[in-house]
Amino acid sequence: MSATFGPAGSAESFKAMGYKKSTQLPEYLKKFGLTHFEYQCGQGVRVSEDSAREIGEAFKNAGMTLSLHAPYFISLSGTEEEKRLNSINYILASAKAAKAMGAKRIVIHSGSCAKISREEALELAKDTMKRARQALISEGLEDIICCPETMGKVNQLGTLEEVIEICKVDDSFIPTVDFGHLNARTFGGIKTKQDYAEMLDKLENGLGIDRAKIFHSHFSKIMYTEKGGEKMHLTFGDNQGFGPDYEPLMELIAERDWSPTFICESAGTQTEDAKEMMDYYNSVKK
Repeated sequence: MSATFGPAGSAESFKAMGYKKSTQLPEYLKKFGLTHFEYQCGQGVRVSEDSAREIGEAFKNAGMTLSLHAPYFISLSGTEEEKRLNSINYILASAKAAKAMGAKRIVIHSGSCAKISREEALELAKDTMKRARQALISEGLEDIICCPETMGKVNQLGTLEEVIEICKVDDSFIPTVDFGHLNARTFGGIKTKQDYAEMLDKLENGLGIDRAKIFHSHFSKIMYTEKGGEKMHLTFGDNQGFGPDYEPLMELIAERDWSPTFICESAGTQTEDAKEMMDYYNSVKK
């Protein structure tokens, strides 16, 4: 088994190298040796079904895989029923676009706990995801995998433990572990290989080895404040003292023979940084 690597959205080099259309992404990614791409619907699902099919066909012909990031404004834990029902609709729209593309996984933000306790927020999120899963099944989209994401701001739902609990709602759910987010919300808490090992152990203990070893992941260096957590995404080339470092994690994934999907979310250099992670992983995998 091997890990898979790719960028989130188009890096600055995509246009700089003369590319314009999403259907050209496989050709572009091939130059870096990458085999996966995460299509961004953060501002809403605006891709038409025809366009989604064209993009999916291009990736399929290249032997590459896709995932899709659902809208950022999804709120699984919203206290207003209407907002949570809207969130289910956004998840459905994302799943339909993913299906048309041939993407299997959709990444979903967890929501906020600004006005209620974390425990209440978690229960609301679990209920929303349970209903979202039922809606997907009723629409014939049961093969689309929901991937709730760990979040970077302190007041957001989305610690690793909370995401594991959300994933327990349905056996099909796979966690999106954003290590940059977790590092930001713990104010630089990821420092050693052991820190990563403890996180991977929590995944395995919480969800079982079969789901843990194929987890979805986002990775980038993220600037944070000592109060709120995440502030902004950086690049691997930024030397401002913000982590986390990817090398210990790549070593652990190789040692455990797990096969997660790593999506790099660096600010503008996500393709190049995804390749850097992949190259290091390949150098330590025996």
